[in-house]
Amino acid sequence: MIRVVEASEVDDDLVAAFGRLVPQVSGSAPPPTAAELAEMVEAPGTRLLLAVDDAGTVVGTLTLVVFRIPTGVRAWIEDVVTDAAARRRGVAESLTRRACDIAAEAGARTVDLTSRPSREAANLLYAKLGFERRDTNVYRLTL
Repeated sequence: MIRVVEASEVDDDLVAAFGRLVPQVSGSAPPPTAAELAEMVEAPGTRLLLAVDDAGTVVGTLTLVVFRIPTGVRAWIEDVVTDAAARRRGVAESLTRRACDIAAEAGARTVDLTSRPSREAANLLYAKLGFERRDTNVYRLTL
């Protein structure tokens, strides 16, 4: 069984979990350091969700950011990753559902995320959960 918890402290196990998980979602970004994880855990608008199996192993993660802008409260999901060894067990679905619940509790009316078209399973999951593809452009400036 998978349970979703929010990271409240950083220890060696959490650092190791991100060392294992981040390379599965990004080939170019290094895993966060203990200090960077602590910054996320301590940030008031950031919720670092962890999917934990019965053995206590972190098998997935999702970062939810909730923030206020002039037009309301917004929520954004980033870096959803499920360990390859735990796929097809509802990890990403459990993480995403919990993130949406937290966002709603915080007053967000919508939750946004992006997913590369090549991530077919992820895109099918988001559609299944009710996310709708938006007619918009996503822009990025590399600094």
